[in-house]
Amino acid sequence: MSTVRAASYEILRKNGLTTIFGNPGSNELQFLAGMPTDFRYVLGLHEGVVVGMADGFAQASGQAAFVNLHAAAGTGNAMGALANACASHSPLVITAGQQVRSTIGVEPLLANMDAAGLPKPLVKWSAEPASAEDVPRTLSQAIHLATLHPQGPVYVSIPYDDWAVDA
Repeated sequence: MSTVRAASYEILRKNGLTTIFGNPGSNELQFLAGMPTDFRYVLGLHEGVVVGMADGFAQASGQAAFVNLHAAAGTGNAMGALANACASHSPLVITAGQQVRSTIGVEPLLANMDAAGLPKPLVKWSAEPASAEDVPRTLSQAIHLATLHPQGPVYVSIPYDDWAVDA
């Protein structure tokens, strides 16, 4: 059986999203550790720069770009560049790490209290999967919606303990 992480990488691969733009933090390590060798990671030292690079990549290539941000703080840092991507109708698939599911609602450090609401109104669609098993479907839906006319950024918050669950 495949894990949520393996299934998600396969969805990204099948959609041509093998370049990841990011500035990782602790909530993203479960996704990034042992990244498949056919993926490329483009590191930015600030989330605004990361989204700006992905925005330029999407506009230049005419394809969607994948962004991985660090939790709520990283999403907040990216908002200025996200406004530009929204205005440009750039098809960005943005994911952000979230605390483990068992602590959501307890508001620990680095938790995003309203993950789906945080990037609005700068995204076409925003979600946090209801369960770990729903991550691959949510990611697939995000890719579809980002590239659907009119194109634009979408956002998915993913609790970091979801990656190891069986898909």
